[in-house]
Amino acid sequence: MVLASRGRRIRRVAVAVFVCLLVFFAAGFPVYVAPQIDLLRRADAIFVLGGNGYGRYTDALELGLQGLAPRVVMSNPAGAQDIWLADLCAHQRYSFTVSCFEPAPATTSGEARELRRLATAEGWHTVIVVTFRPHVSRARYILEQCFGGELIMDDGNDKPSLEDWSWAYFYQTGAYVRAAVEPAC
Repeated sequence: MVLASRGRRIRRVAVAVFVCLLVFFAAGFPVYVAPQIDLLRRADAIFVLGGNGYGRYTDALELGLQGLAPRVVMSNPAGAQDIWLADLCAHQRYSFTVSCFEPAPATTSGEARELRRLATAEGWHTVIVVTFRPHVSRARYILEQCFGGELIMDDGNDKPSLEDWSWAYFYQTGAYVRAAVEPAC
């Protein structure tokens, strides 16, 4: 009798955990998997948010080659330790300007502050922002706190794995809470 009642409790807990996870993933779907991606059009600059992999950086260069902006600005949270980005920004190879910056702090909030600084200094009104799909909604939320112009969000060439998607759900959710508590600008 005791074992049967214990088994029912374990099943109930398992079902409750499963339902909670299902609700969590369903609620995150429009935010992380299917965020608002904007139609690309000409802008004052292309602004690349930092992250793992180089897909978003090469995507931004392709957008520059298509003539969508005269300047590509790349966040480089690793600084000189990222030899590829450091070399790319040190040697101008394109008909548009490529520059890098180290965000302070090395977060989306730090990148948002740099966007605000550059937009004010350069008179930008429209910026294409390149990041990866699970980050698009949160990046838009944070960048809009610092930049009053038009953001055109692009999800770059990064192709997250199933493991990346799983991690992104939890990480982005926690980071959203942090962004709500600690305004970027």
